[in-house]
Amino acid sequence: MFRFPRWKIVSIIAMSLLAILIVVPSFLTKETREGIAKSLPSWVPFHAVVLGLDLQGGAHILLEVDAADVTRTQVEALRDDVRRILREERIRITGGIGGSGRTVQVRIPEAADRLKALVRLRQQAQPGGVNALGIATPPTFESRESPDGLVQLTLTDSAILDRVRRAVDQTIEVIRRRVDALGTTEPNIQRQGADRVLVQVPGLQDTNRLKELLGTTARLEFRLVADPGYNQGDVDMLNEYDPEGKVTSTYPVEKRVMVQGEDLTDAQPGFDQRSGEPVVNFRFNLRGGQRFGEVTSANVGKPFAIILDGKVISAPRILGPITGGSGQISGRFTVQQANDLSVLLRAGALPAKLTIVEERTVGPGLGQDSIDAGKLATYVASVLVLLYMLTTYGVFGMFANLALFIHIVMVFAGLVLLQATLTLPGIAGIVLTIGMAVDSNVLIYERIREESRLGRSVISALDAGFNRAFATIVDAQSTTFVVAVILYFLGSGPVRGFAVSLGLGIVTTIVTAVTMTRLMIALWYRWSKPTSIPI
Repeated sequence: MFRFPRWKIVSIIAMSLLAILIVVPSFLTKETREGIAKSLPSWVPFHAVVLGLDLQGGAHILLEVDAADVTRTQVEALRDDVRRILREERIRITGGIGGSGRTVQVRIPEAADRLKALVRLRQQAQPGGVNALGIATPPTFESRESPDGLVQLTLTDSAILDRVRRAVDQTIEVIRRRVDALGTTEPNIQRQGADRVLVQVPGLQDTNRLKELLGTTARLEFRLVADPGYNQGDVDMLNEYDPEGKVTSTYPVEKRVMVQGEDLTDAQPGFDQRSGEPVVNFRFNLRGGQRFGEVTSANVGKPFAIILDGKVISAPRILGPITGGSGQISGRFTVQQANDLSVLLRAGALPAKLTIVEERTVGPGLGQDSIDAGKLATYVASVLVLLYMLTTYGVFGMFANLALFIHIVMVFAGLVLLQATLTLPGIAGIVLTIGMAVDSNVLIYERIREESRLGRSVISALDAGFNRAFATIVDAQSTTFVVAVILYFLGSGPVRGFAVSLGLGIVTTIVTAVTMTRLMIALWYRWSKPTSIPI
């Protein structure tokens, strides 16, 4: 067991040197690191260890999804469904489609028309399917009718709760895309409770821009400007968008949304070729492009309002059919505003308004204090372990200490390759694995000592010590690794950071405490030919 072929010796040394090279960029300044990275191929992992919010500072924002806004959106969608069904069935109504709170109502005087409409509407209220647990999704609304022909549709509590839950899930994905567009590394975005989302962005100091990006709904709509004789019940009076926030004119636009921003496939900042002002160029998918072409073809000469979050950005007149599936948004933007708007449109619209419940900015000073404390803990633990191993096991302790150094380097190299975030709990995990790695060497050395006391020869005692301790080491490390995996998948934030460093430490412990220590002892035995074991 102490015969190492040349290729294995070279592989172990090469792996150790490679780990050291991977960790080196973490000790360079950002400017030096970026300069070297430009001259290297893109596949070379020339990165620094990513520090978490508690180590390098950053932004911490807790957001709450506005349940009332979710309800309003559902009511509007229900009103649009009612309007569509009445139009398709050619049903005459008295007055407009109104309502309040979570109820939509319409008066249908003819009994036959009322029956026809209720059949369609009640079909609309049926569950749309089953969830992953096989439970039917809740009905969207309940319907009631009165003898005078008034039909009332009321959203159910279960449907609203289900929609809020799905709105939070969608919000998390939209926020993740928006934050990623800022160029930040390893943001922590997760659900908290039924209707809240936690956003932590390490290293980000411009929290105002982050709040603007997170707080903007970015709901893009294209609607026709209403003619003077249009039914006022189906008209919204919307303010004009003004980047400076001044009071502006209003536009009467139809409630009916002709094309929605969800059909956008791309949005990029640019400049208008005629005026030179910043604009946003957009492109629709096939469905949106076809719908956009149909609307512009049927309404040549009419003004077409481009609406963002309930404000009219511009209302250009349709000069001709636009069938290419692309267009341009202009609105007296600055370059930064055009860039931010394109980011928002690419990331998609939030399903509801967000309210900032809690906001904290962790300064780099606090992060540096955490780094210093973590360094001190690591240094103290390492020095004490090194002294103990040297004092107790002599030259074998020196081998264990060298293997421990490689172990720490490999853990950090693993963090760099995975681009995992190192947090303060992660440092605690690394310190813990230092003790675990040394414990593995202690098991091996004590087993060797026992075998030597039984009168075995040097080579026999060494061989038996490694072989018999190996099973114990693997069993102990495997159970801890299972715990690390469970913590990673069930935990979040700092808990996952601890799990990652712990899991990496366990893997490298087996490599360094068994394979690397065995190699050093084998080379020592070949060189010195000892007659006794110096423990």
